[in-house]
Amino acid sequence: DIAVNNGGAVGPFKLLADVTLAEWQDTLAANLTSAFLAARAQIPAMLERGAGALVFVSTFVGTSVGIPGMGAYAASKAGIMGLVKGITADYGSRNIRANGLLPGGTDTPMAGDQAQKDWAAGLHALKRIAKPEEIAKAALFLAGPMASFVAGSALYADGGNSAVK
Repeated sequence: DIAVNNGGAVGPFKLLADVTLAEWQDTLAANLTSAFLAARAQIPAMLERGAGALVFVSTFVGTSVGIPGMGAYAASKAGIMGLVKGITADYGSRNIRANGLLPGGTDTPMAGDQAQKDWAAGLHALKRIAKPEEIAKAALFLAGPMASFVAGSALYADGGNSAVK
């Protein structure tokens, strides 16, 4: 009925010209190719059931702002919105919805140490990072019946980050 695709990796923190091809490919594989492979496996099951909702976790990085040293991450995560729109164009008429969830900084191990979390909190209008449960609730909204007419969209759950740039 639903799939929430939430895989990913930050990749190298380097200026883009310093990113190796292998680092670029690894980052795209972790963030974008994995989302494609998941969708390719999930869509047939949803077609068989006659409906489904796909949620792809992306980020504000690369969709509303760039952050120095995060070019590979930004490109790979922004590509998820192209995938979402392509799935919507291909399968929307067959009752399969795809949407992107674009969280801001979230208190997970990927957020780094406390200094990194504090830095990330400063980017957000709410001046804090999200609790994982807050992002999960946004994913549940996109996957559930309250979003039955939401397709091909990006939901920013970024604590106002995209609003203050």
